[in-house]
Amino acid sequence: MLRFLVLMTAAAILLAGCGGKKPNEESASADELLDAAPPVTEEMATMSLYVFDCGRIEVSDLDIFAMDGSYAGQTDTFTDSCFVIRHPKGDLLWDLGLPAALVQNGPQTDGPFTVSLQRTLIEQMAEAGLKPRDIDYVAVSHHHFDHVGQPEAAGKATWLVHQAEYDHMFSEDPPGDFSAFGDFEVQTFTGDYDVFGDGAIRILELPGHTPGHTALLLDMPEAGPVILSGDMYHRTESREGVKVPSFNHDADETKSSIERFEALAEASGAMVIIQHEPDDIARLPKPPEALR
Repeated sequence: MLRFLVLMTAAAILLAGCGGKKPNEESASADELLDAAPPVTEEMATMSLYVFDCGRIEVSDLDIFAMDGSYAGQTDTFTDSCFVIRHPKGDLLWDLGLPAALVQNGPQTDGPFTVSLQRTLIEQMAEAGLKPRDIDYVAVSHHHFDHVGQPEAAGKATWLVHQAEYDHMFSEDPPGDFSAFGDFEVQTFTGDYDVFGDGAIRILELPGHTPGHTALLLDMPEAGPVILSGDMYHRTESREGVKVPSFNHDADETKSSIERFEALAEASGAMVIIQHEPDDIARLPKPPEALR
């Protein structure tokens, strides 16, 4: 997706090396995932989800967001969001938004995209009582420029990354310059990944948009299941019409991932948050309040 991947090199990632790995998990069916999740304990009842504004993306022509051409000539404005999930065993930062340099440099335009950022993620985290050194784990749904922009907000966290995404990012022909995560310890995985081993926070393997694209399934103590979509969909209309972007890595894989995503959402009754959809983000409490 887009020349911004090269233009915004400050947003990218390099791994200093591979750290220890937890055992890999296979991609589970919707029923298997739900059966594996234990009841919420008193300790887990303190888990909370914070959402932060990590940028704005104005799209003057949505054509590339639907392979069938049905969006040609349409316009839209996407939000770009980052999330911190506070769990009794540690804090996870999910997605890193647009580069912090946009705050000083102002809006930037490339092709149909105009991107902007009002405040850095670190500034917003501070208002919720969070500092980069508090972050134990960081994970990005995928490597596109609008999801990897502020790695500095994760301090010296361990980076949880799908093996296929890692391999793609550091291939002989990488899709960008990923040099900004050099201080991170790396933990790769395949299949789904249970971050704390208790079913409360699961990274879901949903390839297609990129080779190792993922979403995040949360079992919140009060709100119940919540799925953060990554870029499984970019807008509500994409989900309703099952639209696949033309810039996908593998359209057939994406369609299979959509089937799995929807089966899980239906079986769990999860609140689905399309991360680029302003209406969905508006459903979540604004910091310093959090979803619990």
